[in-house]
Amino acid sequence: QVQLVESGGGLVQAGGSLRLSCAASGIIFRVNAMGWYRQAPGRQRELVATITNGDNTNYADSVKGRFTISRDNALNTVYLEMNSLKPEDTAVYYCNADLSVTYSASVRRYWGQGTQVTVSS
Repeated sequence: QVQLVESGGGLVQAGGSLRLSCAASGIIFRVNAMGWYRQAPGRQRELVATITNGDNTNYADSVKGRFTISRDNALNTVYLEMNSLKPEDTAVYYCNADLSVTYSASVRRYWGQGTQVTVSS
């Protein structure tokens, strides 16, 4: 059974920084793209950043220049370094991973349980 476990959320003042981590564990054959999404109260879940297994990255316009996504393939872990945080960054942050559990299995998307990030003004 595959699990994605996030850590690193919390409360920070505007202008501060946080680093989120998300580790995939269980029986995993191959991890393709990994990413971070967020959902603020009353809003739809939105993409924050993604990274392929070739380290190609993609960012939402709202976080470009402030957030950096990276990954450690040996640890099946994805990170999100968040700097210059703003109150509008407040949300539950979810990681995901597109992975297969065996050589012949289809690639499926798995999600973490979410971690709260709160930025005070």
